[in-house]
Amino acid sequence: MKQLLSLLAIVFLFTNCKSQKEIVTYNSDTLKIIPVSENSFIHISYLETDDFGKVACNGLVFIDDNEAVIFDTPTTSEVSLELIKWIAEVKKCEIIAVVLNHFHGDCLGGLSAFHKLGIPSFASNRTISLAQRNNFIVPQIGFDEMMELSVGNEKVYNSYFGEAHTSDNIVSYIPSEKLLFGGCMVKSLNATKGFIGDANTDEWSNTVQKIKDTYPDLKLIIPGHGKADDSKLLDYTISLFR
Repeated sequence: MKQLLSLLAIVFLFTNCKSQKEIVTYNSDTLKIIPVSENSFIHISYLETDDFGKVACNGLVFIDDNEAVIFDTPTTSEVSLELIKWIAEVKKCEIIAVVLNHFHGDCLGGLSAFHKLGIPSFASNRTISLAQRNNFIVPQIGFDEMMELSVGNEKVYNSYFGEAHTSDNIVSYIPSEKLLFGGCMVKSLNATKGFIGDANTDEWSNTVQKIKDTYPDLKLIIPGHGKADDSKLLDYTISLFR
């Protein structure tokens, strides 16, 4: 019996340690892809900044029934093509849309690659206005408060809750996954405030509180930078800017 218990303890320890290890399904010098469920994948690319050095930037791929939608482009067109190739060749999916979280380069820096391939882009009308004003690549299709997208047999809801990291930042919610792509509005645990040059720090906590009240059953939240987690990320962000 003691031997059996010892064996079970070893198996449990090995399984638990293995489950804590980050699984990477694709990794290059410029792009990392991490599965977080059967249908959802975080894509990570890198942005060189003056204030924070080389910054890892999160985006999301959601797939259902051979259709894919991408939330935020990788930081350049070259890396965007790398992601597009992976989705086409490995996942065998058609990319039906790319959704931009806000107007900064870590969200739409690779947008021209999608437009050249005829992949439609969606963003808040606020984002479109800010991209035009800053002479960035401009998303094609706008919405005001909420836009629903069908991906395979599932729905995705993209919504504007208010100003925070920027005046135009949105979040994207996937009900079937209970997953929220929060973008740079949502901070990873123990993160600093980061870049706040375009932020409304007075409203940031209030905006995130609205998101928490609207989606009380979230299982996974993906921030713009850093590790994904559950609703603790909303609580942390609220307290950081309160």
